[in-house]
Amino acid sequence: MAEAAWLELPYPEAGVVERDTLDEQTTALAADLPERPLVLGGCCCTHVGAVRGLAARGGRLAVVWLDAHGDLNTPETSPTGNEWGMPLRMLIDEGVVATSAVALVGARNLDPPEVEFVAQARIHTGAGAVENALAGAGAAYVALDCDVIAPAEVACFMPEAGGLAVVEVEELLRTVVRRVPLAGVGLTGLRADPGNVALLVRLLAALGL
Repeated sequence: MAEAAWLELPYPEAGVVERDTLDEQTTALAADLPERPLVLGGCCCTHVGAVRGLAARGGRLAVVWLDAHGDLNTPETSPTGNEWGMPLRMLIDEGVVATSAVALVGARNLDPPEVEFVAQARIHTGAGAVENALAGAGAAYVALDCDVIAPAEVACFMPEAGGLAVVEVEELLRTVVRRVPLAGVGLTGLRADPGNVALLVRLLAALGL
């Protein structure tokens, strides 16, 4: 997945973060964010540094997490031990973002402990999830794992049957920026396929970028 972070999108390059460990990557990313970051990463752990850095600026930050998976495991609940199944839970457990300000959209392959946590923590899902998470927020970060999109429309690393159509994702992104300022956006989960570039440009245009 790291190769996908080097896709040549037609936007000015602000910085490249490549570190040996997740902690080092997260710290470097959080410390070097531009005013409104556009983050192109490999796995969803990329979002951790971005959200930490944005949350540190103050104000209530909402997070709209679009993903086929929950990313809500812990080292104790994860069936695989892969950190890329934990980043949203990391942010919640660290207190970086409140569960009341989180919308989990398009998730369709959750582990049983993740299902339990979503219900217990009252993370917004389903109809109205985005609007509810944005209520009272000063800005929003959009974490877009492209496996949220139907596999026929994107070349992603972990495709899951079903998924949202690109037009549905575009409308959801427009909903976000109509309601609150965009603090930043991260695009992850992609294969290093040049065919993805036009898709990502289209999605970013829906955010006004």
